[in-house]
Amino acid sequence: MKKIFRRIIITFAILLLLGIVAVVCCNSYINRNAENRTYESVETIPYNEVGLLLGTSPDTRFGHVNSYFTNRVKAAAELYFAGKISFILVSGDNHRRGYNEPEELKKALMAAGVPESAIYLDYAGFRTLDSIIRAKKVFGQSSVTIISQKWHNERAIYLADNAEIESIGYNADDVTYKSSYIKNHGRELVARVKAVLDVVFHKGPKFLGEEIQIGE
Repeated sequence: MKKIFRRIIITFAILLLLGIVAVVCCNSYINRNAENRTYESVETIPYNEVGLLLGTSPDTRFGHVNSYFTNRVKAAAELYFAGKISFILVSGDNHRRGYNEPEELKKALMAAGVPESAIYLDYAGFRTLDSIIRAKKVFGQSSVTIISQKWHNERAIYLADNAEIESIGYNADDVTYKSSYIKNHGRELVARVKAVLDVVFHKGPKFLGEEIQIGE
């Protein structure tokens, strides 16, 4: 019995160690890969015709306003009004009735003054991977400015590189309240390992579809 218990403990310790190594290596690589490719200022960021705004829920699970949402909308509007993008491709989740990230983001962008004619919606951006690949294969983009928080932009840039999209990131303000910060940054550690595995195993989006031309 003791031998079996010892084997279980050793196996668990090995798996835990491998998990820690995977998290550290994937995070380090994705950080280095995005070095000098994300921007904080509209004055210094280069122009791209299309900004890819990555979706999130407008509200938290407690019914409060989601600051990740409002900060991303603010960043996208800043880029548009500074003339650093001409169109905004809004990509988010619309997998169930009553939940529509792209439409909510569109409403917020228009409330900020962005014209409807400059906004395109991708309703099948269920994950960052889906948003990136669909930007290439459905919306025909080979170069984009990704709009989200810095840590999210870094992962998206890695995925864009592997989808043969030239990309830079414009960093929306992060959220400073402790519980949300810890939860999202902790989840991001795992998401980066998943992103590397998706690339290694050539994971594709859930849906593709007919091509949509932006700007026509």
